[in-house]
Amino acid sequence: MLLSVRAAYRERLSRGEIRPDAAQEQALEALSRLEGDLNALAEPGFSLFRRPRGARGVYLWGPVGRGKSMLMDLFFDSAPVSRKRRTHFHVFMAEVHGHIDAWRKGDAAARKARFGQARGDDPIAPTADLIAEHARLLCFDEFQVTDIADAMILGRLFEGLFARGVTLVATSNRPPDDLYKDGLNRQLFLPFIAMLKDRLEVVSVRGPVDFRLDRLRGARTWLAPDDPDNSREFDRLWADMLDGASEPGATIEVLGRKLHLPRASGGLLRTRFASLCGNALGPQDYLAIADRFHTVFLEDIPRLTPDRRDSAKRFNTLIDALYEAQAKLVVLAAVEPEALYPAGDGSFEFERTVSRLQEMRSTDWLERVRD
Repeated sequence: MLLSVRAAYRERLSRGEIRPDAAQEQALEALSRLEGDLNALAEPGFSLFRRPRGARGVYLWGPVGRGKSMLMDLFFDSAPVSRKRRTHFHVFMAEVHGHIDAWRKGDAAARKARFGQARGDDPIAPTADLIAEHARLLCFDEFQVTDIADAMILGRLFEGLFARGVTLVATSNRPPDDLYKDGLNRQLFLPFIAMLKDRLEVVSVRGPVDFRLDRLRGARTWLAPDDPDNSREFDRLWADMLDGASEPGATIEVLGRKLHLPRASGGLLRTRFASLCGNALGPQDYLAIADRFHTVFLEDIPRLTPDRRDSAKRFNTLIDALYEAQAKLVVLAAVEPEALYPAGDGSFEFERTVSRLQEMRSTDWLERVRD
């Protein structure tokens, strides 16, 4: 028999894996309430002659590292729903756009094969039908809206999902009122915010302790040289930060291009130097990465020679973007920062990057809060 979300939380407390936290307790109350509501609905006993009903969901928001994802994972495991899905919000929206594109471009046979229906020009209703068929409970990590294409379809899509009895749980760094803040045509997005606040219980999880920071505090975040011992420590830190979560990867769209990052989980990214600085990426790519991820694990940084000045310049730009975004950085490198690029075109300018890297490995930097 599955543990309830409250029992699972208490078990982790008793094992010393987490510490008591008043903000988490408030979130736990909301998730326990939802667990009971779902039990009362007796899913999957939906009548063919009655409109399916969902429960009032939960929206957990607050700074990174406060345990929002951990709480949602415990709830997801215990939720008394057979058809349920937990995913990153960006992954979900990429799939939604894929469904919409398939409906618009597909002929009747292709639509029938994918959606089980073929009539009509509006792709939102069949997309909502398809999603609701596979999941009565949707749990989204890192709920955020920055793309106008997402903003313009979310209201109608979620109105359709709620009407089909889908229940939503989400974590976010922002309260609902700050979603798509300063976005183009934001006034058209406001009804969606009102619907979220009506259909979900909004809970602030803003405890004083950043539990992910605790995992980095006291650890070395610049590991050099790149030897087996440091490689194992790098892997251990990454596993600690994941805390059992999967790595679904992420795809970021930049200026019409898609940048795929296979080792990503929520606001965590693990990638190699060659992937980010050995390829023809530019400032907009690095800004998008810095905006999307609060912690970056960067491995296999070599000692840069004069013939790799292009890679050194891209590394400069990447670090500038991460620095301005106050992102956390964990590195596995061949050498210490001051020995990375000692000579060559642009080595004088690289000294500023060295200074920033030294600051970003400091305790003061780790203590900074990024919303």
